[in-house]
Amino acid sequence: MKQIPECFDTAPIVYAVGKNYQIMVPVNKETLMWVEVCGERYYDDVNGILRSRCTTHRMTLPMEALDRAGEYTVGYRIINERKPYFSDVSDEMYYTSNFRPVKSGDVMFYHIADAHNRVDEPVRAAAPYKEKLDFLVLNGDVPNHSGKIEYFTTIHKIAAEITEGEIPVVFSRGNHDMRGIYAENICEHTPVENGNSFFTFRLGSLWGIVLDCGEDKPDDHPEYGFTVACEAFRRRQTAFIKKVIANADDEYAADGVTNRVVICHNPFSRQLPPPFDIEKETYTEWCTLLRENVKPQLMICGHVHHCYIDKVGCERDHLGQPCTVVAASRPEKEKWIGGMFSMSAEKCNIKFTDDSGNVLTDEDVWFN
Repeated sequence: MKQIPECFDTAPIVYAVGKNYQIMVPVNKETLMWVEVCGERYYDDVNGILRSRCTTHRMTLPMEALDRAGEYTVGYRIINERKPYFSDVSDEMYYTSNFRPVKSGDVMFYHIADAHNRVDEPVRAAAPYKEKLDFLVLNGDVPNHSGKIEYFTTIHKIAAEITEGEIPVVFSRGNHDMRGIYAENICEHTPVENGNSFFTFRLGSLWGIVLDCGEDKPDDHPEYGFTVACEAFRRRQTAFIKKVIANADDEYAADGVTNRVVICHNPFSRQLPPPFDIEKETYTEWCTLLRENVKPQLMICGHVHHCYIDKVGCERDHLGQPCTVVAASRPEKEKWIGGMFSMSAEKCNIKFTDDSGNVLTDEDVWFN
């Protein structure tokens, strides 16, 4: 991997959100930061004020600009002392990275969820496919919880080790990410759209929707200590799904879209035993809206710590799956298992692979 600046905790990571990329850089010193693409600067600022009192920088830019350029430069200055007048900062410094956009046609991506602060094992599981990947999916519970702010760096470490900042990453929040004193700050350290952890994205011919179930038990469960309001949060996502459907021609029905996927940490079409059997009405509505309108080909999940491929109508299809559901993460004490997806317009080849390089399942899912 290319040598990164001393003040960076990882290489920059390019996250896909909506029609933009969010280039994120975790740092260990107070810095000012921006990204340059084809002579245009995209700053990490708040209403014109460059941010420095943060541990993760975010620069947002149009996908089309970076896709066209094929490279980006992170510019930064180290803060020696930020003062009301005549702040003391370093000279400009730069880090340049190549970037390979996702092209139309077949795509290959690796899926990681439920790393629970483990870095080496998920990285090793993806390593045999690293050079072939078009993008990476990080699908929740990548940190063990949000009780320590440094746990957020686990997300970026895994992404940086696999992508080196040269291909896109799609990120989805998990339920364990909602636990701990810094849970309310996770949006400052991860990609969001207008502050929301749910959004759509487009990479080449593939369109996707990221949904966020929040916690997996009722809001008043004593485990949470009255710190969550996920029921109202899910209602907002129902409205969001309906808005996406109303805007179909600019979303999943846009020109050139050949594949449609749902990314969600929790396989919400499946009802688990109490106290996890929540939101039957809401999740049934999500399934119905997606099945009857979006018509996705795959829903890719983690959360259950198992790997399986569930067709519509299977024994775990409790609420009317919108499509084939793939659970693709299985953390074990001695190993870690994730999912390798090779998708065309007609089918997807799915491999469950472990951190020793073994292929445990190799199956084709054909689309109707």
